[in-house]
Formats: sequence, structure tokens, C-alpha cells
Amino acid sequence: MTLRAAPPPSIRRLRLSPTLTGYIARQFTVWYLSFLFGLLGVILLATTVDLLDRLASKDASLAVVVEMVLLKLPFLSQEVMPFTILFAGLACFWRLTRSQEFVVTRAAGISIWQALVPVLGVSLLVGAITVAVLNPVASVLLSRFETLEAKYVHNQASTLSVSSQGLWLRQADEGGQSVIHASRITHETMTLHNVIIFRFAEADRFIGRIDAERAVLRPGYWRLSNAWKSSPGARELFVETLDIPTQLSREKILDSFAPPETISFWKLPEFIELLENAGFSATRHKLQFHRLLATPLLLAALVLLAASFSLRSQRRGRVGLVILGGVLTGFLLYFVSNIVFALGLSGAIPVILAAWTPASVTLMLGVAVLLHLEDG
Repeated sequence: MTLRAAPPPSIRRLRLSPTLTGYIARQFTVWYLSFLFGLLGVILLATTVDLLDRLASKDASLAVVVEMVLLKLPFLSQEVMPFTILFAGLACFWRLTRSQEFVVTRAAGISIWQALVPVLGVSLLVGAITVAVLNPVASVLLSRFETLEAKYVHNQASTLSVSSQGLWLRQADEGGQSVIHASRITHETMTLHNVIIFRFAEADRFIGRIDAERAVLRPGYWRLSNAWKSSPGARELFVETLDIPTQLSREKILDSFAPPETISFWKLPEFIELLENAGFSATRHKLQFHRLLATPLLLAALVLLAASFSLRSQRRGRVGLVILGGVLTGFLLYFVSNIVFALGLSGAIPVILAAWTPASVTLMLGVAVLLHLEDG
């Protein structure tokens, strides 16, 4: 019979018990909820003050302001989720280190990676819930907020709608309005194809229709080619070239798109396909879709980043400076992420690279530092 020597304590690793797993997960969850509600309280106050200032000269009651704040709050909670996870991780790990609980855990043979499993699990769960549940709710409420903001703040309404049948535009005319339908658009030249224009007078009274092969947006007017004009009680008239006045511009049309933040994660792929079929660029919406996909990975990476700054022995001193360094690093990553996203929107780098780079870089940074702390 062969006897094997037990491995030395320095290389022996124990399995993380369910009790310890639950304890660490609860500690992190408590800190996460504390920071989440704290940040949402500050955001609620700041947003209320901002809207009160913007709507002070508008015909909007206090009830409208409160409604707009509550409509926007879920979207803002989604935006601050990375900071909430980072702050919660820093506070949780610092507390475990300060109370020597993490030191005892390490002495029992539990590695950093095993101790981080519960926190990583919670962060991934939060990321999944944020994308699958919070985002659809926030997008619907933000869309309602955008409608109220356009009405009370900007005094305008959306002029563009995209569907599987093509796109619809609405513009004001002298004494009425026109509704323009086109099967698709050439985005570079702002040319509409297979155009139908329905013209209405006051009280939405139909006064005529124009069918054209195409319409090109010029400064102050649409130039229609091969157009047929018709109106009730009159013969149809063919015109080779016809100019229709308009107050629309390229910028106004593009700004009328539903912002990607107002579209649910589950509906983004379908909307992207509609945009591309209509001839518009879907870069913004693709970037938003991949950003949401990368959210769970980003939150898990921020947990590793927080651990690399706060899981240090108190004997080394300057703990406050180290944690402050973690907070500043998080903000730095946020600003760098915005720069990368801007590059993705401009087309300077691929959309997928722009969306996944912040999460990937943060993950590699956190893993590298923790490997150094764990294995020297």
C-alpha cells in the first residue's frame, strides 16, 4: 500500500462552502442595494430640479414634472448600474478585509477566485436582469418621457416613422400639412423612392395626392421627379419636375428617429433590420444592442477591478488612497468608454469592437492585477 503525503497548506485549496458563499453574496447585495437607492435618490433630486428649471416658463404643472421624473428614473438607474456595482464591490471587499474576515478565509485555503465566485454570480445576475427586464421597461417609459419632453420643452413632435412598409414623414404646409410615404431612402443624398404625398388642409381635410418616382431633399424644398398630381373632382396631371416647399432638413429628419435607448433590447434586432431595409444607417442602434449584450460582462469585470483595489492587507496602509484610486480608475474607464463609443458611432472602428472593448479591457485589467496579488 502506497501512502501519499498531504499537500502543504500553501498549495491546498478548499471548496467554498454554501454558508460562506451565501454570506459573501448577501454582503455584496446589501452594499449594492444601499448604493443603488442612494444614487437613485440623488438622481431623483437632481432631475427634478433640472426639469423644474426647464419647464418654469412652460405650460406644465407640477404633476407633469413628477411624471417625467418617474418616467426617466428607470433609464437613469440603468445608466448608473456600472458605478453602483463598482462602489458596492469596493465597499464590500474593503469591509471584508478590514474586519479580517477575508484574511481568515484565505488562511483556511480559500483562494481569491473562489471568494469572488458569489460576487461575480450576483453581478452577472444583475447584468442579466438589467438587460432582459429593466431595459424593456426603461425603454417604454423613456419613450413616453421623450414625447412629453418634445411637447413641453421643445414644442415639437416626431416627424418620422419607420415600418416594414417603408417610412412616413409629416411636414407642415401653408394652411395644412402633408404626409409623405416612401418605400426606401438613399441616406447619402436624402433621396426618397416610390413617393406618395397626401396633402391635407385645415381640420385634416384631404385636398390631393402626389405620386412620384423619387423626391430629393433640397434646402427648403423637395424636388419630385416624374410626378402625378391628383385631387378630388379633377383630372390627374403629369409633371416631370415638381418642387414642394418643406421646413424639414437632413438633421431634423435624422433627429426624429426613435433613439436607441427608447427601443427594447428584444426589439432592437427587428428595428435595425427595418432601418437598413429603408436605407438608413443603423450604427447607433447596433452599438446600443451590443452595449447591452456586453453589460453582464462589464459588471463582472468591474467586480474584479474593485477586488484588485480593495482586497489588500490593512497593514500596507494608505487604504483610502487605494480605494480612491479604484474609484478614479472606474471614472477613467467610463470616459474612455464614451470615447470608444463615439469612435464606433463615427465609423472609425467597427461597432462590435467599440461595444465590447470597455468590458474586455476592464476584465483583462482586473484579472491581471488579481493574478499578481494571488500568485505574485
